[in-house]
Amino acid sequence: MPAAVLGLLSAVVYGSADFLGGVAARRIGPVRTTAVGAVSGLLLLLLALPFVGGEWSAAALGWGALSGLAGSVAVGLLYACLAIGPMSILSPLTALMSAVVPMAWGLLGGDRFGAIGYVAIGMALIAVVLVGFVPEKGAVRPTARALLMAVGAGAMIGVFLILLDQTPEDSGVVPLIANRAVNGAVMWTLVGVLVLRARRRVDGHPPHLGPRGTGIAAAGGALDVSANVLILLGLRLGDLTTMSVLVALYPAGTILLAAIVLRERVAPVQWVGLVLAVAAAALLSLT
Repeated sequence: MPAAVLGLLSAVVYGSADFLGGVAARRIGPVRTTAVGAVSGLLLLLLALPFVGGEWSAAALGWGALSGLAGSVAVGLLYACLAIGPMSILSPLTALMSAVVPMAWGLLGGDRFGAIGYVAIGMALIAVVLVGFVPEKGAVRPTARALLMAVGAGAMIGVFLILLDQTPEDSGVVPLIANRAVNGAVMWTLVGVLVLRARRRVDGHPPHLGPRGTGIAAAGGALDVSANVLILLGLRLGDLTTMSVLVALYPAGTILLAAIVLRERVAPVQWVGLVLAVAAAALLSLT
């Protein structure tokens, strides 16, 4: 399967995971949603390990653990900036930065394309902004703090991709196991700190984990780690530049599921972005 197809597919799966995460966060809070998702993703990887395999090495574990730390920082900054708003500006800015940082790294590292490839990358970057656009009535200009957080969140997502790209070819899902273990440790430590500070309430939600919210969070974590596997495969079959611009289209999965499940309206500008994204992926698969 071409790397471009894997990149686009991983974006859709990532977006679907974000959708479930958003639903779960309304029930049990965003921090606990992320923590539960880390555990379910880790369990899925451990179940898959005997079938997929992978060489355990210091490099695989080290790069994987670092990517887990980068992912934890990215999630924290993303939640913080979106809480400040406006999402209509900060969401596409985050997605764009998550593409630009690893794309620049890949091009500096030797990724090269023909004329069609560069046109496709340009189309994909435009699509990232259009797909990530969140229509918001009366949106105000973002503060400098919110802008810095959005840039930081996108940059750390990009660093996450760069770190995964460094993992050994024969490591299989081992780096992702290290990633999830570190991510889970960070998030559950944060949950514990919040519980100790708030005693009775965490994130404005009751301290117990409701079964429905926990189940949705676990399903989101399984989808999230599935997207990570697709990204890892794409990085090993293709190049960092292609994968980075396509993975940044992850809002596509969220808006499509929201339209199907919640009957939310997809803005015309987002439809344009979706069409551009598919066209860009098709062109990249030919390069």
